[in-house]
Amino acid sequence: MIKATFGITREPFYRNAPALLPQQAEAVEMIKIHAQHGGFSAIIGHPGVGKSVIRAHLEQMGKERDTVVVSFTQTMHTYQPILRLLAASLQVQAPMKDVEKELVQAAVRHVQSQKTLVIVIDDAHLLEIGILRKLRLLFERFPKRHNLVLLGHPELLHRLSLLCNEDIKSRISYSKQLLPLCDADLAAFIVAELAAVGLGANTFDEAALQVIARAVQGNLRLCRNLCYASLVATCLDRQRIVTVSHVNAALLQPHWRSHEALLKQQVKSDRGRP
Repeated sequence: MIKATFGITREPFYRNAPALLPQQAEAVEMIKIHAQHGGFSAIIGHPGVGKSVIRAHLEQMGKERDTVVVSFTQTMHTYQPILRLLAASLQVQAPMKDVEKELVQAAVRHVQSQKTLVIVIDDAHLLEIGILRKLRLLFERFPKRHNLVLLGHPELLHRLSLLCNEDIKSRISYSKQLLPLCDADLAAFIVAELAAVGLGANTFDEAALQVIARAVQGNLRLCRNLCYASLVATCLDRQRIVTVSHVNAALLQPHWRSHEALLKQQVKSDRGRP
C-alpha cells in the first residue's frame, strides 16, 4: 500500500539493513577494537532503544573474511544448547564430553588464520549467572582475538554488580548503555529513513513529528512502528503528507493507549451495557 501510494520500491522503517545511529555506531566500533584483545562487552538498554540493530550489524560482520560471528537470539538459554550452536558455527563435530576442548582448538585455528571471533548473546539478562560463569571459564581458554558480546536489559549489570559476581564483571572490557533518543535525533532518524527509500523530509509535517516524539519518548522501536502506522493511515486517507490526524489515528489503536485509558474505556463500555 505505501509503495503504491508514494511511488517507491522499498518501504521505509522496515528496511533489511537500517543505518546505525551515532551511539550504535560507537558501540559497534568499540566492540571491534576490544575484540582484538579478548574479554566481554556488555551493551545495556531498555527494550526498543536499538540493541537489535547492533546485533544485526555484528552479524553482518560475519560476512567479512577476517571475522567469525556466532549469534544467539533464543531466550532462556541453557549451557549445552549454547555449546551446540557454537560448535555448529565453528564447524566442530565432537561428543558433548569433548566439545569444550574441541571449541578451544577450533578458536585457536581461526586465530592462527588471522580471524577474529565475535560471539553475541541477545537477551543476556535472561541467562542464569551459573551459565555466564561457565561461559567465562570457557572463553578464558580461547585465544585473545575474541569478544563475547552480551546484549541485555539494565538488570544484567545490576546482577553483575553483586560482589559474588565480581569474577564475571571484572572480565568486561567495554560496556555501553543505550539511552532513549532526544527529539532532534528522532527527527533525524525519521528523515534518514524517508530519504533511504526516496521520500522527502516533508512527508511528515512538523506537527506530526512533534506528536510522534511525545508519544514514543525516545524509544527507537516505538518510533519506527508509529511512523509506519501513520504512513498506513495516510495512505488509507488517500493523502501523501502525514499530519497530526494520521498519527492520532494510529495512536487510537489499543496497544498505544495507556493502561489507565483502557481501564476507563472498559468502565464506560460496561456502564453502557443494558
